[in-house]
Order: sequence, then structure tokens, then C-alpha cells
Amino acid sequence: MRVTLTFDNGPSSETTPLVLDTLTRREARAVFFVVGRNLEKPAHRDLARRARDEGHRIGNHTWSHAIQFGDVAPAEAVEEISRTQDLIGDLAGEELLFRPYGRGGALDSWLLNPAAIDHLEANAYTMALWTSVPRDWEDPEGWAARALADCAAQAWPVVVLHDLPTGAMAGLDRFLGALADLGAELRQDFPPDVTPILRGRRVGDLAGLTTPA
Repeated sequence: MRVTLTFDNGPSSETTPLVLDTLTRREARAVFFVVGRNLEKPAHRDLARRARDEGHRIGNHTWSHAIQFGDVAPAEAVEEISRTQDLIGDLAGEELLFRPYGRGGALDSWLLNPAAIDHLEANAYTMALWTSVPRDWEDPEGWAARALADCAAQAWPVVVLHDLPTGAMAGLDRFLGALADLGAELRQDFPPDVTPILRGRRVGDLAGLTTPA
């Protein structure tokens, strides 16, 4: 079993250090999709740098995490991506990773618009979606059981967790231990079916993820 573990919406000074400490203790590597406005705080960018220095990947999860691109003007969608990437800067590594904001984890036509797609392709982004959203933000106690069930049912799940101060990440160590007991191999790359744009090249169907021009 392969599992790609991702953390969205941080960095958070209350929770990201705990997540990083837990990952280090478990010798696990993950991908952090950061929100641009959080990186404006120097202490939060330091946390993103720490994550990068400890072997984790840093991706772009929009500037505000408040608007879906199907709801906004083309220029606003592009700014949500580019403004965040400017702050990520050298933390990005060789491959630029982007994850759109999906309200409640929905994969639908509100995720993208044509201008955002053009920008991602022109700047050689890889867009990374997801296959497991155990809703840790609303169920700090029960998320791990759902995540484990998703992992057991999929050949290569991409799990979305959140390094936010909800209390949910107190259960991260137990979750990682349960994955280890299942023989899971933690990865930092993504299965082909969740990367419809790969290094700027369209390799998957975006029709259901895009509002019409």
C-alpha cells in the first residue's frame, strides 16, 4: 500500500510544530500545501522552511483559501496562485505544486477556471488533487478511523489532513502507527489520476473541474 500524506491550510504556530515533530519521530515525509496569507507572518514562513529543511515538500494552496475559482474573475484566480508562489519562493523545490481550494473537499466544476488553468500550464505547475478527506477539521476524534478505512480501500490514497489548531493532530502519531502496522509506504509523489496537470502539461480530464469560459 502506498499513501501520500498531505497537510493543508497551514502553517499554524499552534499545530505545525507538533505535526513536524510527529513526522520526524515516525521518520515520515509529507507534503504541506500552504495558504499564502499565512506565510505573511515571518514565524509561519519559518515553519514552512523548517518543513522543507526536514525533507517535506511545500505546495501552493491559494492565497486566501476563501474563494473557489469558479466564483471569481480570471485575474483574481491568477493572483491567488501567483501571490502565494511569490511568498513560497525557494521553498518550492524543483516542481511547483498547486492544490485548488475545494469547499469541503468537493471535486467539482467550481475548483478552476480557464485563466487559472492557463496560468498553471504556462508556469509548469503540477496540480495535485486528493482521494481521501477524512474531515479532521470537524471531527478531531473520529477522522483517523475514516482515513484508515480510505487507505485500506485504495491502492494509493492521497490523504488530506490539516495542520490547524483543532486538536485533531493529537491523533496523528496513532494514525501513523496504524499505517505502519498495515505496511503502508509513505510517498511524496502522487498517483497519475490526481495530477491532471503535470509540470505544465495537461494529462487528465479537467472538464468536471472547470467552469466554462
